Amino acid sequence: MSLLSIIVPCYNEQEVLELFYHEICEESDKLSKSGVSIELLFIDDGSRDETLRIARELSQKDKRVRFISFSRNFGKEAAIFAGLEHCKGDYIAIMDADLQDPPSLLAEMYRAVTTEGFDAAATRRVNRTGEPPIRSFFARQYYKIIRMISKTEFVDGARDFRLFTRQVADAILKLPEYNRFTKGINEWVGFKTRWIEYENVQRAAGNTKWSFWGLFLYSLEGITAFSTVPLAFSALMGICFCFVALFFVCFIIFRTLMYGDPVSGWPSLAVIILFVNGVQMFCLGILGQYLAKTYLETKRRPQYLIRETESTTACSNANHAVKEL
Repeated sequence: MSLLSIIVPCYNEQEVLELFYHEICEESDKLSKSGVSIELLFIDDGSRDETLRIARELSQKDKRVRFISFSRNFGKEAAIFAGLEHCKGDYIAIMDADLQDPPSLLAEMYRAVTTEGFDAAATRRVNRTGEPPIRSFFARQYYKIIRMISKTEFVDGARDFRLFTRQVADAILKLPEYNRFTKGINEWVGFKTRWIEYENVQRAAGNTKWSFWGLFLYSLEGITAFSTVPLAFSALMGICFCFVALFFVCFIIFRTLMYGDPVSGWPSLAVIILFVNGVQMFCLGILGQYLAKTYLETKRRPQYLIRETESTTACSNANHAVKEL
């Protein structure tokens, strides 16, 4: 039988984790008729609730369930990377635990990869029903902007929920960069991908862990990781302001020679100085973003640190039992 590894990043998902497990078990029964067995790999990203305990209990009663628990919260990108490094499947799927990624699509995604000649099957939402309007608006504008400034193709509404071959997983693992943006990495590695569209689904339980500010910072990660256009834009602004300054120098010289040099225009001068300084700070901020990413990359820190896995838990339980005997 083919083995399908399902990687599930988890951060404070105690309300929904067991619901997700039961949904996956139902889909697993359907997939087994096609000769597919599953491996469920929960990545506990430093959760502060009972997520780890639930994952631990599920792994003890179901040998198909494995888990990795980080020493602290390293972020979803690190969790996905850890899952790819430790999964054993011939095919790999990545999906969220909140059931916004419908498990019912797994069978269709698997068929696309195994029988239709695709290397990956990816999902995208055709609407954002249930999201705050302001968040939906900025998300749509973000995709418009990043498609214009990046050579990598970004699909509006794309989810991290996708299924792909081991070859694709190995290609992604060849990009061990510290500052990761999975949506961009998935598109950068290429391969033949089938897109599956579906209506937006609300969380089954609990609350989203993504704030507006967190999404904004994540969007900056995507821009700096897959485009250098902001650097070119800041340089172009500098050139434009040099020409504007040269024009005003010529204008002031001409006015002085023709009409003298009356002392006037201090408010407008102050506004111009503030505006130009603002542009300079904006350009320095763009440069600082790229410099910060370079600084973090050169440190070569690990993507994550593991505190516990199902293997270490089993060994610990066995040693404890031996001591009691």
